Amino acid sequence: MLTRIVILSLMLCGAAHAQEKIAFFGIAYLDSSLQTAELGQDPAEAARLAMLEELVRERFARGGYELVDLAPVAEARSRIVNPAKCYGCDARMAAKLGADYALVGEVQKVSNLILSMNLQLRSAESGETVKGRVVDIRGNTDESWLRGMRYILKTAFFKEEEE
Repeated sequence: MLTRIVILSLMLCGAAHAQEKIAFFGIAYLDSSLQTAELGQDPAEAARLAMLEELVRERFARGGYELVDLAPVAEARSRIVNPAKCYGCDARMAAKLGADYALVGEVQKVSNLILSMNLQLRSAESGETVKGRVVDIRGNTDESWLRGMRYILKTAFFKEEEE
């Protein structure tokens, strides 16, 4: 009887992360390739970044997290080029917003063939990375970018569910 109660309780309690708050600071784009260094960011890549950010927002919302409004830290955020590498400013801003975690990502273009992407979830209290993953992808297409981010989400953040 006790075993049934424990199992039923575990089934009903849901994910441990439900109702936790996340400050998602987006995905930074770093271009270290020579293909677009002089021209600036390719419009197709800007659209892909927006596509990945929407995918991440939607997946965390569907996973039971509350995404907090970043407006109160908009001025401070506007001065930061890459929240993923700002010596903990992401965690400090997340704490100021009352979030439990800061979520930051990067896509680095090494060449038109090789890109690296990562997504990191950090504790707002300590700044320590709680979960994260880095993947290298081959191909600079919508499909390859989506495949890379879906892999990160599935293997590092939402292992218990299929994408």
